[in-house]
Amino acid sequence: MSKATLLNAQYEKAGEVALPESYESISEQNLYLYAKSFLGSIRQNGAHTKTRAAVSGTDKKPFAQKGGGRGRQGSLKGPTFVGGGVAFGPKNTRNYNQKVNKKQKRLALLYVLNKKASEGSLLVVDSLDIESGKTKSAAQIAKKLAPRDGLFVVTSINEKSYLAFRNLSAYYLAEVGEINAYIAASYRVIVIEKAALEQITKED
Repeated sequence: MSKATLLNAQYEKAGEVALPESYESISEQNLYLYAKSFLGSIRQNGAHTKTRAAVSGTDKKPFAQKGGGRGRQGSLKGPTFVGGGVAFGPKNTRNYNQKVNKKQKRLALLYVLNKKASEGSLLVVDSLDIESGKTKSAAQIAKKLAPRDGLFVVTSINEKSYLAFRNLSAYYLAEVGEINAYIAASYRVIVIEKAALEQITKED
């Protein structure tokens, strides 16, 4: 059974929060499939080539069928000519989306949380509100809890906390309904409010 680290108001260790034992049996395959689906959904798919039917040019036979010592050709728009169409090139009509059902999305996120907890990288706090609204205050807390980078999850973002975190490039402040398995797995440390963690882990 994995346990998240519980922090007090001074962001010091005050105990542990046990995650459900059932999370141990969640397969890593759920995360792989969700990450593949997520990356496919944001793929721009801009590469596009024209076939011989789409390029502009003439369909006049470039030279005689026989007698020239060359391979027979019927059009200058063929892929063997400069300016001709491309054979088997990429098309921007390709769909890279892959369906992942709601249950699998949830399992992927729970797998990440359990993995982070087992590594000691899932930290639970009562509140992440930055009352001063200053980036300096947010940076001090962020670097103490996650020296390199971190994901901070709250139940709802207030204006002062948003202003405090928005210029910290290595840290991301998100509401609980916004996070997914890919975002969670992208950061080394996850700092989450206790109420937000309960919202995620509660049984449907």
